[in-house]
Amino acid sequence: MADFILINSPNSTAVAGGCRALQYGDGLFTTMRVSQGEIALWSLHLARLQYSARRLGFVEPDWQQLSAWLQVQARQMTADCVFKLLISRGIGGRGYAADPKAEVSCYLYQAPMPDYRALKAAGLKVGLAKLRLAAQPALAGLKHCNRLEQVLLKQELAGTALDDLVVADSNDLVIEGSAANLFYQLHGHWYTPPLDKCGVAGVMRSHIMQQQPQIAERPLALHELPLLSAMFFSNALLGIAAVRELDGRPLPMAAVHSLQQQVLC
Repeated sequence: MADFILINSPNSTAVAGGCRALQYGDGLFTTMRVSQGEIALWSLHLARLQYSARRLGFVEPDWQQLSAWLQVQARQMTADCVFKLLISRGIGGRGYAADPKAEVSCYLYQAPMPDYRALKAAGLKVGLAKLRLAAQPALAGLKHCNRLEQVLLKQELAGTALDDLVVADSNDLVIEGSAANLFYQLHGHWYTPPLDKCGVAGVMRSHIMQQQPQIAERPLALHELPLLSAMFFSNALLGIAAVRELDGRPLPMAAVHSLQQQVLC
C-alpha cells in the first residue's frame, strides 16, 4: 500500500515531519512533461522508478494503482504542465535505520511548463563546472532525493552568463549537465558518457538511445573537449537542445538538428 498525496492544491496535505525523504533524502523522484492530458514517456519514467526502488530496497507501491492515479491527474490538466512525482520510503525508523514495515508516500507536485523555444532555437552557451561529482556506484544512475551537488551546481551557474555547465567527476571525466544528460559527436560518431559511477540516467537519454541505437556509451575526458564537433543536452522537459558554444568555442548545430529530426520527443 502507499499514500498518494497531491501537493499545490487547495486540499493539499503537508509533508509529514518524519518523512524520510525530508529527513535524509531517502526517496526517489521523476519530473514529467504532461501534454494534452498525457504523461510523455511515462513507461520510461515508470521503469526507472521501479528499478531505483528495487536498488534502494523500498517497499514498492502498487505501480498499477500509481499509474492510474497519475493518469487521472494528467487528464484534468487543460494546458501543458510539469508533474514531479516524489516517492519517499515513508515515515519511521530510528535515525538512519528505516522501518521495514513503513509504507511509501507518493507526492505529486504540479507546475507550469517552461517555454524553451527561444533557448533551443538559439542553442546553448555552456561552460565547465568547477564542482566535481563524487563517485558512488551504488547510487549511480538513480534519480534519488540527495541532490545537494546539483543545488551547488545551480548556484555556480547562477553566477555566470551561461545557459548550462558541463559537469565532470573527480577523475576529470565528463558526466552530464547541471540538470540534463549530454551527447557529443567525435570523429563523426555520436556518444554519451557512461553513468556507472555517478550521474542520473535520464528518461530522455534512454528514449534517444532506443531510437538511435548507433549511439554508444564512451568516456569523455575534459582534455578531449576541443576535439568535439557537436554536442547537445537532453532531459524530459527540454527534449534536445544543441550547444552553440562550448567553453568559449563555437560549435556547429547542424548535426544536432539532423539527429533531432530523427528522434520523436
